[in-house]
Amino acid sequence: MANINTNTTEKLLTRMDELETRLAFQDELIETLSDQVAQQELDIRKLWEAKQHLKKQLSEIAPSNLKGEDEEAPPPHY
Repeated sequence: MANINTNTTEKLLTRMDELETRLAFQDELIETLSDQVAQQELDIRKLWEAKQHLKKQLSEIAPSNLKGEDEEAPPPHY
């Protein structure tokens, strides 16, 4: 009977070691992914600001040739 308990205990300890190892790798992966998401958020903000800056520059250089709805003539089929 002692042999069965020893064998079961060893299996449980082995499983627990494997689970602890997997958990450690998962924690590391989650931290890495979190860092990447944070970096991507910063990159997206920079790109958005650059887009806003370019949009402003473009509107200053070449004002829109499109007329407002109130200035447009109705389409010919009206």
